[in-house]
Amino acid sequence: MVTALVFDCDGVLADTERHGHLPAFNATFERFGLPAHWSEKEYGEKLRIGGGKERMASLFDDPAFAAAVGDSDRTEKLVTWHKAKTAAFKKLVAEGRIPTRPGIARIIRAALAEGWTVAVASTSAEESVRAVLENAIGPNQVPVFAGDIVPAKKPDPAIYQLTIDRLGLSPSDTLVIEDSRNGLLSATGAGLKCLVTVNGYTRDEDFSEATLVVSELGDPGRPPIEVLANRAAARIGDFITLDDLRACLGGRE
Repeated sequence: MVTALVFDCDGVLADTERHGHLPAFNATFERFGLPAHWSEKEYGEKLRIGGGKERMASLFDDPAFAAAVGDSDRTEKLVTWHKAKTAAFKKLVAEGRIPTRPGIARIIRAALAEGWTVAVASTSAEESVRAVLENAIGPNQVPVFAGDIVPAKKPDPAIYQLTIDRLGLSPSDTLVIEDSRNGLLSATGAGLKCLVTVNGYTRDEDFSEATLVVSELGDPGRPPIEVLANRAAARIGDFITLDDLRACLGGRE
């Protein structure tokens, strides 16, 4: 059996939302003199919208914002703003301001050593995703499916369906690692099992469809991970192992 492991990026590979995307959005708003600044709470609400350009587009829902910046050439403005935001985000990654989440490098390297197929599937900008991935495991050959290569963002299953098709994967042998309900619904909508590693923004979301829900993947020497839900045959120790991931694909006990 060739097992496949597909990672989301934001909130999974790194806590990018709080430490990367939010400050990058706000820096972009300031750079262009836009009458906007998102607090952590406001950004948590924006995370219900899939995609960075789409979150920026929601600014126009406020009539005062639309009147201040003008509603003409909206598409062109969004492309310009988002390009600047992506550059700001990549700068934060390069400066080491967005640390990789525990267990990510360990699990990816172990899976590759075992001959597993490993990929990243995200509807965030491809440049941003590749920057986070390289920061996590260095220069690599892990395939990345990201950006506007699908017509609909998560929770639509399109990005995972594309990944499965392009890599020729068997859905029954493929496990997705996500961090949000939108990501979970995207994965299960594509017929894939999903392990969820929560973060501060998503911890209280509904993950009823997830095979396993944990606080993080963990690493030796760190405090034991917290298991929030286990619907698999996995017997979790202090950190997630490849055997635990195999158990997630094996179904319930």
